[in-house]
Amino acid sequence: MSWFTKMIGTQLTLNNLQNLLVQQLRDLLSAEEQLIEALPKMADAAASTELKMAFRNHLGETRQQKSRLEQALRSMREEATSETCDAMKGLISEGAEIIDAEGDAEVKDAALIAAAQRVEHYEIAGYGCARTFAQRLGLESVARLLQETLDEEANADKLLTHIGEHIINMEAARA
Repeated sequence: MSWFTKMIGTQLTLNNLQNLLVQQLRDLLSAEEQLIEALPKMADAAASTELKMAFRNHLGETRQQKSRLEQALRSMREEATSETCDAMKGLISEGAEIIDAEGDAEVKDAALIAAAQRVEHYEIAGYGCARTFAQRLGLESVARLLQETLDEEANADKLLTHIGEHIINMEAARA
């Protein structure tokens, strides 16, 4: 069930942007909780030292991002609870398939980067929408928290691109 379907099935309606923002924040909170569990597994599966380090560093950021979401929800006088993010579940499931796959280490690292970038792009879209909703509602402190995370997600994506293009993909092409 998607966040949208869950929202329609509850007391929330599409005529209240604040309720939509709360639902988005809870979905993102679930996404970050799931990612906190997945990133150590991805780091362990990576062969590249640079990729291992990128995953481990992003784990620290992800914990901070979870904390920011909880802070944003509390500042809106909402419970800091999550709604299961099925999209992140699917993305992490795809990453788990890569972790369990046999094959060349560099090719596997390239696949891990691709899976991680799908996650980053999903988060960038989610945080961008939530930030825009917060701005429209005049919730500037919430918008700032979301922008901080959005910047970190964009930087993580750029780092993964750099590692892929300048290290992993060249090595994987030789496999």
